[in-house]
Amino acid sequence: MIDNLAQHRTHKSGYALGTNIQLTTFGTIDNAGVNEAFKLIQKYEDLLTVNRGHSEMMSVNKSAGLDPVQVSGATYSLVKTSMKYSQQNFGFNAAIGPLVKLWKIGFVGANIPSETDIENQMQIINPNDVVLDDKSQSVFLRKSGMELDLGGIAKGYIADRIRDLWHAMGISSGIIDLGGNVLFVGDSPTHDDHKWIVGVQNPTSERGETIGNVRIGECSAVTTGIYERYLEINGKKYHHVIDPRTGYPLKTDLASVTVFVKNSIEGELEAKRLFFNDGPIPDWGVNNDDLYGAVLIYQDGSATMINVDLI
Repeated sequence: MIDNLAQHRTHKSGYALGTNIQLTTFGTIDNAGVNEAFKLIQKYEDLLTVNRGHSEMMSVNKSAGLDPVQVSGATYSLVKTSMKYSQQNFGFNAAIGPLVKLWKIGFVGANIPSETDIENQMQIINPNDVVLDDKSQSVFLRKSGMELDLGGIAKGYIADRIRDLWHAMGISSGIIDLGGNVLFVGDSPTHDDHKWIVGVQNPTSERGETIGNVRIGECSAVTTGIYERYLEINGKKYHHVIDPRTGYPLKTDLASVTVFVKNSIEGELEAKRLFFNDGPIPDWGVNNDDLYGAVLIYQDGSATMINVDLI
């Protein structure tokens, strides 16, 4: 018997964070949950975006090589987390902004930069040149031209904060879809076993076409892939995932990685960890109960499952 929560459903869609947003709550009698969530998204976008002239992150970037910039607690916390993982050198690097802007893949002016230009930008993407001061809650980029870009982690952080908001509002079940990053809150009210059915995108097909589904409990499903944004010149494709260790698009046999984890911000990081590893990592998830499983899809169409099954 389907849960009565499913009969009281609210939904709202919109565009933010550079993607299409879909928010759904169950067991609610009004739109307060989804409306407040969109306000929260707007608040964080205003703080974190680097695609506008003004934001806290833009203030940090504009002061590179000059002065530290004091930022809000939310921004500082996210920058600090980003630097912690950037310094692990597994592929994620929140200081990669100058390289991304050099290639511009997925944006107007996309091109293949010269080797000299790439080498020059590689000198200003070292996360160890980001100075954080916990007392003043300030961020300082040591070298002129440095830029932080939290786009590779911000959606996960924001999804987790929306879940916190819904819990505070007494909303126990819902779906937060931030485009490639989906957080399932609570139990599913639409299936007798209370599990969610999560489709895994087929990288070679149109958006929405899957290679199969995963039946799973409350989790975040986060996908990293190279199949939607790329530059094609003379028959060769250059995808948008730039490897900060080389300055060029990542060389990989993978087309996509989808991870299933407890927290969405962790999903952003772990999807990239597996992707940059070009495949499974021995004992991945063995000593971390927050990592539930993963589906790795290769460019030749084959797939590897870690602790999950496709149905």
